[in-house]
Amino acid sequence: MEDFVLLKNKKFKDKRGFFYESFSKSMQEELNTTFVQDNISFSKKGVIRGLHYQWEEPMGKLVHVVSGQINDYIVDIRKNSKNLGKCYCFNLTSDNGNILWVPPGFAHGFEALTDSYVMYKCNSYYNKDFEGGINLFDKKLNIKFTNHAEDIIISKRDQELQSFDDYCNKFRF
Repeated sequence: MEDFVLLKNKKFKDKRGFFYESFSKSMQEELNTTFVQDNISFSKKGVIRGLHYQWEEPMGKLVHVVSGQINDYIVDIRKNSKNLGKCYCFNLTSDNGNILWVPPGFAHGFEALTDSYVMYKCNSYYNKDFEGGINLFDKKLNIKFTNHAEDIIISKRDQELQSFDDYCNKFRF
């Protein structure tokens, strides 16, 4: 599968709470990949992470929110893509149960709208020597954040990520 996919999950709710399937072998087959690693992050309301990518071994991520709400941002960074530089935004919440497949060739990040636990099922192991990022605040990406500027929490590393133009001077995908 070459492009991202938003999987709409059936959530079964009753007075006790809810149940939904976060992963199945059939999802893996539909996405034509094999998953090797699970990661969970916690982000306080206002946290912004990304945009990250890994080119060797190229990493795709199956992302869903276990608790909370995020706006998930992905940007097509494939050199020969007709959608190069196009940014997509998905609202992922523990209530809607949506799961986003972010394939290799897309930079990924998110903004926490509430305190949030996010789970990533990855199809390759993390390799710090072959990871990169693009600054979420790059004006070319035209991302409109929900949180107010004074409420944003971001790491120094993510603040200093390269511009989209700099990425385009040294494509990885």
